[in-house]
Amino acid sequence: MQAVLTVDLGAITANWRALCDRHQGGAVAGVVKADAYGLGAVPVARALREAGCQHFFVAHLAEGVAVREALGPGPMIAVLNGFAPGADEGAGLVPVLNSLPGLSAHAAAARRAGRPAPAILHLDTGMSRLGLDAREQAALAEDPGLREGLDLRFVMTHLACADEPDHALNAAQAARFAAACARLAPGVPRSLANSSGLFLGAGFASDLARPGAALYGINPTPGRPNPMRQAVRLAAPVLQLREVPAGATVGYGAAWTAPRPARVATVAAGYADGYLRALSGRATGCVAGRPVPLVGRVSMDLITFDVTDIPDCAPGTMVELIGPGRTPDDLAALAGTIGYEILTALGARYRRAYLPA
Repeated sequence: MQAVLTVDLGAITANWRALCDRHQGGAVAGVVKADAYGLGAVPVARALREAGCQHFFVAHLAEGVAVREALGPGPMIAVLNGFAPGADEGAGLVPVLNSLPGLSAHAAAARRAGRPAPAILHLDTGMSRLGLDAREQAALAEDPGLREGLDLRFVMTHLACADEPDHALNAAQAARFAAACARLAPGVPRSLANSSGLFLGAGFASDLARPGAALYGINPTPGRPNPMRQAVRLAAPVLQLREVPAGATVGYGAAWTAPRPARVATVAAGYADGYLRALSGRATGCVAGRPVPLVGRVSMDLITFDVTDIPDCAPGTMVELIGPGRTPDDLAALAGTIGYEILTALGARYRRAYLPA
């Protein structure tokens, strides 16, 4: 018996269309890095392309090659971490250039080949992570010839605090980005907003938005109602039921003691499957619409629920671990993390089922 991760491609494409409606006048990409946040980059990218998406972002070169093989020619597929000139071996990927040496290397390779090389220029405006920093931006402004040979498709930056609408860095980054684009790449299309950035207002619109988590149902507006549709359900089967007397303990560390005679279901999922150990004693599952508390510690392959009040629970019964009443954001709050981690941690042992777009 195997746990099943159900991915609603219709919800993902509906979320993409809703984000397109918010980003009036600009295109909206699909960020499918980390295997589409754990949900399957190939089926997700195909569904988004069928819905009209023409721009995709991945993190690593291998991810880009896999998505290109799935989509064929046409859509832009950009690699956020960049890659060495020619490393895509004809896949037609677009590197994101994150440093001046990287920019120079791609430009030099293009000049040697005698044809422009497509690229995206990444400017650091406050994240202090990837992207040309202020010193490198000044050097490029002094010598625009450094980019000769490049076909810049977009100039991008990444917002650091978009999920905090009142944070002063949001407006500062937008202003820095506008000034740097005007100085370094006038007329080149711009890419600014991530998922939460799309909800910051008209000042954060650009030629291309890059939502990721919101596509998959993660709330881009923390503290407010989630405007996105949920795209994921996870259910795992009961392997065994055990009658536990009052006072008996369950699981590693004897972390839970039965306060009454109890019926405990052992379920086929654990932290090796991305069901976080931090959920121990905090989460609930759901059996036929009825909540059941997680008891004892989450172990590598197994978790246990108190199903005393569910008399029809039996081996093979599916316990819902993620669903409408326990979203990835809900589990994240219990585990002290973020919904992104809940999704991207989902393990490879689940059988994945896809609802059509």
